[in-house]
Amino acid sequence: DLFGHASEHVMSARSGMNAYKRLGKVVSHVADGLDAKIRHKDAKSTKTPIKVVLTGAAGNIGYAMCLLIGNGRLLGPNQPVDLRLLEIPGMEKKLEGTAMEIRDGAYPVIAKITCTTDAKVAFDDCEVALLVGAMPRKAGMLRSELMRRNASIFKAQGKAINKYANRNVKVLVVGNPANANAMVASHFAPDIPSSNFTALTRLDQNRAVSQLSTRLLCDVSKIKNVIVWGNHSKTMYPDVTRAYIEGPFGARTSISEAVSDDKWLRTKYLDTVRSRGAAVIKVRGSSSAASAANAACDHIRDWFLGSSEPVSMAVTSDGSYGIPKGIVCSFPVVCKGGWKFEIVKGLSIDSFSRAAMDATAKELVEQKNTALAQ
Repeated sequence: DLFGHASEHVMSARSGMNAYKRLGKVVSHVADGLDAKIRHKDAKSTKTPIKVVLTGAAGNIGYAMCLLIGNGRLLGPNQPVDLRLLEIPGMEKKLEGTAMEIRDGAYPVIAKITCTTDAKVAFDDCEVALLVGAMPRKAGMLRSELMRRNASIFKAQGKAINKYANRNVKVLVVGNPANANAMVASHFAPDIPSSNFTALTRLDQNRAVSQLSTRLLCDVSKIKNVIVWGNHSKTMYPDVTRAYIEGPFGARTSISEAVSDDKWLRTKYLDTVRSRGAAVIKVRGSSSAASAANAACDHIRDWFLGSSEPVSMAVTSDGSYGIPKGIVCSFPVVCKGGWKFEIVKGLSIDSFSRAAMDATAKELVEQKNTALAQ
């Protein structure tokens, strides 16, 4: 009996020690978590805010972008932002309403908000310029008139960027016709490298991937290597030649094989992606806003932080793939982080793709000539 009681005491002591050890591990785990959060907060607080200009900030796309920027979707959750909201005179009240929404969101990454109609205030030493505001095409308006109106807007913005912005400013043009507007802005900012001016075609890539996802009933994240060439217009070419679905254990199935309908890929699929913007307007009553804002954030985030796979960006052509030099054209690029990107080289181009790429490049040359002639 005495031995039995002694054994019970020993077992009880061991149990107590084990419980104590388990408690110690829990306390240590919690402490590590708190320490990580403190380090995370300190890392964010010690970073210098990046100065970001958003034009057309009171519009639908601008409004949607503000909320995404606040959530860290533009430059990452640890990068503070000095946000400058630029609008045309007469939009001050609506612009302040947008700023109120941002403040009420209490977004940690928003270090400062400035509302202004003065380009000097907005672009002063800015490091990222999101050019969203543009003249929309109205009923009965000729395309040449639309080009003329927007050329004057982006000529003024290019001059402002050249005069006031940081010499390393990175520019994304969202306002349509985006490629032509980017060419105009770059032309009138001769002191800023042309490689720093880009236009948005990531929206077209996202649309192209989404249509395949719907057709194949698979997650969008599993579809890889979809490329958009050319102009953000009806001549754009969503290229699935090298696209594939990522399966388990690294297995890959080409999009051509998965769809098993080349006619659909070269007709209805292309038409659907190319006319998606018009389809949204027809159903929604206004142009794409949330999806455009999301794509713009995708574009800038990958440019800044890097991308794990090729993405579509409209950049100044260096002559790759026979695309005329100097036009802002969508290419497959690899973003290396730190605002560095490279056009993917050496891709084989079949005859169908060649014809589509030549057609969209021709349109871009014409648009550039028209826009710069204004």
